[in-house]
Amino acid sequence: MPAFSYKALQADGKIAEGVIEAAGRPDALRQMETLGLRPVNVAEKAATTKNGATPSGLGDLGKLSLQFRSQKVSGKELENFTRLLSSLLAAGVPLSRALVILQKEASSATAKAQWKAVHDLVIDGFSLGDAMAKSPETFPRVYVAMVEAGEAGGFLDVVLAQIAEFQSREKELKSKVLTAMLYPCILFVLALGILILLLTFFIPKLQPIFNNLHGSLPLITQVILGASHVVRSYGLLVGAGLVGLFFLVRTWFVSPKGRRSWEGLILKAPLVGPLIAQFAMARFCRMLGTLIGAGVPLVHGLNVARRSIGNQILVDAVAQAIERVQQGGRLGQSLADCKTLFAGSVLEMISVAEESGKLDVELVRIAVVTENDLDRNLKTAVAFAEPLLLFFIAGFIGTIFIGMLLPILSMSQYIK
Repeated sequence: MPAFSYKALQADGKIAEGVIEAAGRPDALRQMETLGLRPVNVAEKAATTKNGATPSGLGDLGKLSLQFRSQKVSGKELENFTRLLSSLLAAGVPLSRALVILQKEASSATAKAQWKAVHDLVIDGFSLGDAMAKSPETFPRVYVAMVEAGEAGGFLDVVLAQIAEFQSREKELKSKVLTAMLYPCILFVLALGILILLLTFFIPKLQPIFNNLHGSLPLITQVILGASHVVRSYGLLVGAGLVGLFFLVRTWFVSPKGRRSWEGLILKAPLVGPLIAQFAMARFCRMLGTLIGAGVPLVHGLNVARRSIGNQILVDAVAQAIERVQQGGRLGQSLADCKTLFAGSVLEMISVAEESGKLDVELVRIAVVTENDLDRNLKTAVAFAEPLLLFFIAGFIGTIFIGMLLPILSMSQYIK
């Protein structure tokens, strides 16, 4: 019979710790309740043999192999979990039972373990949002914020359905971008391979001929010859330097300062920036409208909805607006400084909706209109990006060949 180690509160308020044997976790909780204990943490102990080894006899090697397994739940598994949990809750299935069902139907061992961990925390008294926040590698910050909003407003099934829809839309967007960029990326890899082949094999063969030419070589040819010399003589050092630079840049991007700087640059980008701001505004308006419609106070709804924005620069801008609302300001006027997110027409619609008492309906309507507009803009951006990348690749390859042809043309003129 499995053994469970527990930490619980006694009737006098003291902490009790011990081990209890039970057929399963629910049975262990029932036994603890019979003993007058309020569970704080209950965890199943790993089975051991008489000599303390693991049942498989692998000992530490077995633990080591587990550490190398992937602990990342795939996006498809998370989307299925979210959509099925929404359907089960909408059908009236209790949360703990729904989590058990999803745990049994998980398609991978990693997902099964993750859903079990969430279920155990919920059983121990955690809210679903707090339980998910314990696993940030599986549940993003925006995901947890929306779940907390659903729990606060009593419409968790609706919010989970919205999260699943967001996940589906993001997956569709990534698929469109990858499909559009597949052909240019293949061309880029081929162009890079041709460049390396030219720099390491063909150009060294032609360099003695170029050295015999009278007069100086064109500047572009000198640059290509210099790059060829660097690649042949210091190729490994250059490669190691590029790898080191990649990791340095990656570390900087992960840091709070680097992330803010990067997100600020992205917002200022000509094509990408407006799309990110538009998507963030749509998500913010939909979340806030849904929360207000469910009876959540405006300030609390703003604090939850701003966490769904994603971009920290925009989150900071909305945080300043929330402070003005707490001081008694109106929402439309308080958001006026967030010009990156809210256009003047949107602020005017929010102000009118506040006066008429239909703020929740208007915010959801603004989100729907913005999302439809965003779909059109995304299609335009993806359609524009493919020929633009092809143009840059063609120009890059063409420049290399022109640089190699110019000395040959000069040599033919010299022979004449």
